[in-house]
Amino acid sequence: MNKQVVSAFFAGLLFSVGLVVGGMTQPSKVVGWLDFFGDWDPSLAFVMGGAVLVHTLLFRLVTKRESPVVAEVFQVPTRRDFTPRLVIGSALFGVGWGLGGFCPGPGIVSVPTLGSEALAFVVAMAAGVVLHETMDHYRSKKRAAKAAAQRAVADAS
Repeated sequence: MNKQVVSAFFAGLLFSVGLVVGGMTQPSKVVGWLDFFGDWDPSLAFVMGGAVLVHTLLFRLVTKRESPVVAEVFQVPTRRDFTPRLVIGSALFGVGWGLGGFCPGPGIVSVPTLGSEALAFVVAMAAGVVLHETMDHYRSKKRAAKAAAQRAVADAS
């Protein structure tokens, strides 16, 4: 079996266990964290703080290597721009997280419980992914047609 697949599986498994242990799969815990003006539950700050600390330390340590253990090169994002699409997507993610108490990772990890909240969230998330892909495909075709029309006009002149 491919080393990258095995590595991804164990990374996902570790992530899943961390979500469960940290309480991120409990929508009430997440909503309690976001309820600043009501019955606020600050315990997830420790989960998030721990995750940020571990990432910060390990990212610096790991990227000092010449290459990753199971890949040829590090794939580190280079874009630094803030587009309307990024801002709107982030806002939608936050609203969905606040309303549902799940984000994608904990939602998927919660599916085996067969809880109605988790199942409804994952189905809605999948529908959102399909809608996004459909809209993105439509927009790409529209942009390509517009570019072709502009080239045709430019070639005709």
